[in-house]
Amino acid sequence: MKKRPYHHGDLRAALLERAEQTLRERGSGALSLRELARDLGVSPAAPSRHFKTKQALLDALALDGFERLVEITAAAQDGAGETFGERLNVMARAYVGFSVANTALLDLMFSTKHSPEASQALGAAAGRWIEQSLELVSTGQRRGEVREGPLDRIALTVFAPLHGYVGLAVSGVPLPETDEHGLDDVIASIIRACRPE
Repeated sequence: MKKRPYHHGDLRAALLERAEQTLRERGSGALSLRELARDLGVSPAAPSRHFKTKQALLDALALDGFERLVEITAAAQDGAGETFGERLNVMARAYVGFSVANTALLDLMFSTKHSPEASQALGAAAGRWIEQSLELVSTGQRRGEVREGPLDRIALTVFAPLHGYVGLAVSGVPLPETDEHGLDDVIASIIRACRPE
C-alpha cells in the first residue's frame, strides 16, 4: 500500500491515526516520531508541535483509547434493557469487542508506563470508564438485582472475569466452543455471582 503524504489539516489527528496503525502492526517499540513524520510527508520537527516525546504520543494514544472505550460502552448501554443482566451483557460485549479489535491499544491503555504529565488526563479518562462500571453495579444493587456490599468489591467480581476473558481472547488461547459461547458462560457466571444471597 502506497503511503499518502499528509497535506494541510489536523496533523495531530493524522499522527495519532498513523501511530495507532503502527502500534497495531508492529508494536509500541516500532513507533518513532521521525518515522511518523516521514510517513506523513512532513518535516522531522513537525510532530514535536503536538508530541514532545514518543512517550507523550503513547500517552495520547492511551487517552484516546479510553475515551473511545467510554463512548462505545455508553452507546451500548443506550440500547440496553433495564435489568442488571441485560446491561451487563451489552457492556461486556462492547468491552470484549473493543479489546479484541484493539489488542495493542488495550495493552498500552492498561500499561503503567505513562508520563507524569499525562497521568491526570489518563487517570480521568480511565476513571470515566471505571465509573461506568461502578454505576452498572450500583444500579443493580438499588434495583435489588445485585447483592449488597462494598461497591468496589462487588465490581471486582464483575470485571475481573471479563478482563481475564479478554486476556485469553487476545492471547490466542483457544476458548471453549466459540468466543460467543465462552463469553455467554462468563456473563452467566458473573450474574450468578452477583445475585442477592
